[in-house]
Amino acid sequence: MEYKCFQCDKKVSDDYLRKKIRCPYCGSKILFKARAVATKVKAR
Repeated sequence: MEYKCFQCDKKVSDDYLRKKIRCPYCGSKILFKARAVATKVKAR
């Protein structure tokens, strides 16, 4: 699973987060899980 940095929007791997809970690119502590976009289907 991959996380994204809230500040610089770069992907952070799960392996890196086992060591530190910071973005390796900008040092931000705010990370979030990227979710897939849900598709809405209209019933006819």
